[in-house]
Amino acid sequence: MSDPHSVDPDYERHGGFPKFEPAQPGPDFGRFVTAMRRAQDLAVSADPDSATWTKAADLVQDLVDLLAPFEAAEGVGPANRVPDLPGAGSLLMPPYRIHQFDPDGVELTIAFSRFHVGGNAAVHGGVLPLLFDSMFGMVIHATGRPISRTGHLEVDYRKVTPIDVDLTARAWLTKAEGRKAWVSAELRDPERNLLAEGSGLMIRLLPGQP
Repeated sequence: MSDPHSVDPDYERHGGFPKFEPAQPGPDFGRFVTAMRRAQDLAVSADPDSATWTKAADLVQDLVDLLAPFEAAEGVGPANRVPDLPGAGSLLMPPYRIHQFDPDGVELTIAFSRFHVGGNAAVHGGVLPLLFDSMFGMVIHATGRPISRTGHLEVDYRKVTPIDVDLTARAWLTKAEGRKAWVSAELRDPERNLLAEGSGLMIRLLPGQP
């Protein structure tokens, strides 16, 4: 399947989903996102004195005041719409690079950081469903299926997921039947050890369904 419109004529209108087009916000947006990722890491790891926290809070408030007048609707701001940037320029996901995006599946290189730690230098278990769920959506697009939402997601944790290591994540379609698509995913370290695997059910939206 290559054109989801052939299956679903209302593909563009389901639930008011915006039609995402690549954005070109300029070179400093990438620098901004990189700095924000580092700020997230420091926000959960820094331990300065009280005066430094006061200064940091003032600086962050200045940033909020600077950007607040430009808050835009979903699909208008550049976040998640700059394919050349890690994570497409979105802070929701850890930075990733796409190496495969076709009907056979999706493969990413991804690295978690201090911001994602749950304890003892290991990635928080709740972060991995976010990764797999995002990849399941990518699989739906890569296989040309119509807009779908997650009906079920299950994760099995096999080994501790480390931070500051380039990991490989793969996801693929295992079966499709009507509105339903079953998907699978795995996360491996550089030695090909299986860290986690997931499975999910993606359900095509009905006309007008959000």
